[in-house]
Amino acid sequence: MGMGSVEHRNWKAIVTGVALAACVPLAACKDPVETRREPATGPKDRGLIAIKRAGCGSCHEIPGLDWPSGRLGPSLDGFDDVGLIAGQLPNRPDVLAAFIRNAPSVKEGSSMPPMPISEAEAADIAAYLYGLDHD
Repeated sequence: MGMGSVEHRNWKAIVTGVALAACVPLAACKDPVETRREPATGPKDRGLIAIKRAGCGSCHEIPGLDWPSGRLGPSLDGFDDVGLIAGQLPNRPDVLAAFIRNAPSVKEGSSMPPMPISEAEAADIAAYLYGLDHD
């Protein structure tokens, strides 16, 4: 006996739903080759200076920063391989710089406070974080 029209539609909806649910996590994955960023040395060097001045290490463990080594926020080691910023935002330089500068305005409810840095400093910090895997 074949499936009735209603049973066939229900089965098709279930299969489609399962297939979509399996693909959603993959959309958040970052292709490590196509999205690899190679920041220039100048912005990276300025980024580390801005990180030290703004005190980012008091909340985050940051490679290249010996002290402080905070644990309140996530470790930023291997940041270039992170699929999403703060678990929700696309990992792009413009989004990262905006998040670094004023996280609550980019992601509602973020526990990271607005930082006392300029747009240029935020871009330099982003360049530093993207360059961590390339050192």
